[in-house]
Amino acid sequence: MRLSQMLFVTLRDDPADAEIPSHKLLLRAGYIRRIGSGVYAYLPLMWRVLQKVSQIVREEMNATGAQECLLPQLQPAELWKESGRWDTYTKAEGIMFSLIDRREQQLGLGPTHEEVITTIARDMIRSYRQLPLNLYQIQTKFRDEIRPRFGLMRGREFIMKDAYSFHVDEESLKATYQDMYKAYSNMLRRAGLAFRAVEADSGAIGGSGSTEFMILAEAGEDEVLYTEDGKYAANVEKAVSLPADAVTSEFTTHEKRETPGTDTIETVCKFLKCSPTQVVKNVLYQTVYDNGTTVLVLVSIRGDQEVNEVKLQNELTKLAANYGAKTIIALNVPSSETQATWAAKSLPLGYIAPDLADEYIKGDKKIHSKFLRLVDKTAVDLKNFVTGANETGYHVVGANWGEQFKLPELVVDIRKARLGDRALHNPEKTLQSARGIEAGHIFQLGTKYSVAMGATYTNEQGEEKPLVMGCYGVGVSRLAQAAVEQSYDKDGIIWPVAIAPYHAIVTIPNIKDAQQVEIAEKLYKELNQAGIETLLDDRDERAGVKFKDADLIGIPYRIVTGRAIANGKVEVVQRATRQSQEIDIDLVTSTIKQWIAAAI
Repeated sequence: MRLSQMLFVTLRDDPADAEIPSHKLLLRAGYIRRIGSGVYAYLPLMWRVLQKVSQIVREEMNATGAQECLLPQLQPAELWKESGRWDTYTKAEGIMFSLIDRREQQLGLGPTHEEVITTIARDMIRSYRQLPLNLYQIQTKFRDEIRPRFGLMRGREFIMKDAYSFHVDEESLKATYQDMYKAYSNMLRRAGLAFRAVEADSGAIGGSGSTEFMILAEAGEDEVLYTEDGKYAANVEKAVSLPADAVTSEFTTHEKRETPGTDTIETVCKFLKCSPTQVVKNVLYQTVYDNGTTVLVLVSIRGDQEVNEVKLQNELTKLAANYGAKTIIALNVPSSETQATWAAKSLPLGYIAPDLADEYIKGDKKIHSKFLRLVDKTAVDLKNFVTGANETGYHVVGANWGEQFKLPELVVDIRKARLGDRALHNPEKTLQSARGIEAGHIFQLGTKYSVAMGATYTNEQGEEKPLVMGCYGVGVSRLAQAAVEQSYDKDGIIWPVAIAPYHAIVTIPNIKDAQQVEIAEKLYKELNQAGIETLLDDRDERAGVKFKDADLIGIPYRIVTGRAIANGKVEVVQRATRQSQEIDIDLVTSTIKQWIAAAI
């Protein structure tokens, strides 16, 4: 492709609304253009990158025996109501675009396709002889992000590969899950990316085991905790660990003490001269279930620990049936304004004890009349601990479970693992931290959707059984931007060779020099004929502008038909290393072909 004929406009300055390097560079280099909030056009250079990423994904999926299809983006609400996720996606998480058509039918723009694929399986799979089956697609998805940001990282429209597998049992599912694990690892390696596979929370998709594939980058929104021996890695939402041992309490008798101005762990510990590991912290949450029931949750946890709200939400979701509900649509620490809607009297915030009386809750049909009390494992074995006294300005010291306070029946692990914690598999190893961008996620769904939607098959004994399912997603457009976030410098993008829009760019420093133009045209033709995808910068621009643009757009190899042609050579610059060398004109094509083969 000749740059003089291409839709190619670069910017010298960073766009005002771009926050992270990859977003700035893709806009500046003319790869994408913002059309609206969280909505971008993929321009010619970007589309070539996305096609290459898609092809790698497609080849690895096909190699596992998966079959490609294309599912509708517009999905009837009835399917989502069957699975029980309509309210979760339109109200709780609020990420689904929903609309009503001219027939007054509710529809959604698909953020994911579990319901659609399960409907197809329900209609078409009859016998165990048709299983296992794995179907995938590459297409546009939609999410109504509250705050779209970071370009293609958190957009409202994006390209994704999603796959869904169907099985007779868990054993078959796990075999395909391992195939997908290998395929995803191959995809990222082939794309030239440094990544880490980590244990993850399944979130609104559901299911049991799940693994995220994180592209390592400083701007990553996710924190990954791992051990250097390579035996453990997890998203911080899922990570587990051993906290530091609690310090032995110096309080030997139980008493109530005045502790003015100590409504934080830091201030009470300073006042009482104690360790936060000796404190039982009591945190109040409010959760709303999908049937409108509000439940007030009191979490008791060791004072030096933080509540992992993803783990907490998972525990509360397990209890939904107790309140006649299916799922949670909201979970938060209630503000003072929210508390006023249900509190019978002012709460002693900062001084709450594990036995905060249920009488603080007003009688209301939609609000459960008793606190749901949970205790994190870190607080269970504490002796002679410090905690609130349910009275502003007072704490108790020397308290014990089974004496002053009843231990809550629900003992859970909802603490947030963190950097420096000891690893469960080997306490001699400590957790390290890295930032990552989630590019892929694989799930063992089990029978969550098949049971809810009546998707069954007949086994060898003639019995009707629910299909066992798996789900596997790769963010194609996100992966492309993540590659930029992982590899760039002050001058621009450094594309991995495998997904670069073009392999090489031939730059003519002076288009008025007939010899420079002649040799450039010759090389441009030879390179493309040899299968080396090549751009020709034949624009009537200064050489410095052309060199800057080549660096900005990140083409792996730049060939310059400058002064060296007098000696039968051209200058070749490798973008990743900035190494420059003069190569005989006749050897350029074979040399670059070797470099590409070695890089892919």
